[in-house]
Amino acid sequence: MAKDSKDEGILKKLEHGLEYFIFASRWVQAPIYVALIFAAFAYAWKSVEELMHLLHGFSAASESKIMLGILSLVDISMVANLVNMVVVGGYVTFVSRIDFGDSGDRPDWLDHINANTLKVKLAGSLASISAIHLLKSFIDITASAAESPMSAGQEKVIFWQAIIHGVFLASMILFAWGEKMQRHDNH
Repeated sequence: MAKDSKDEGILKKLEHGLEYFIFASRWVQAPIYVALIFAAFAYAWKSVEELMHLLHGFSAASESKIMLGILSLVDISMVANLVNMVVVGGYVTFVSRIDFGDSGDRPDWLDHINANTLKVKLAGSLASISAIHLLKSFIDITASAAESPMSAGQEKVIFWQAIIHGVFLASMILFAWGEKMQRHDNH
């Protein structure tokens, strides 16, 4: 009887150690989030380059070229927002809380973030980024239509961009619907 009790104690300690190790493994994600922050700095530099490119030939540029440059900056901003959501939301959801102290700088959305809400926000961001790319393609083709008609390759690119955008939209709607169903009291 004493031996069984001792064996159970050892098994409990092993189980507790394994569970602690599994729970502590969430910190493996922290370096990934740090890498994404450095990638965001690189992308911020890209936005400065894009702005310089836009301003360089601004007075001689056509309206569509200016619009494409601005859309590129909007696209960079949306990707940076996506990275920020992944870093902050992922860290808070899967790794550890962030202690903001008495700072009033805490984003409101962090108070009610969970994995499902994060998925909906990410899907919405991807759909928005996809929409910007699709709009850029339309503007680019419209601007060059005076010079030459749309090629079969351009048609194919637009077709696939529209399909991918539709998939992003459908995913976003399904994620949002699923999130709503999970939060609904009488489901």
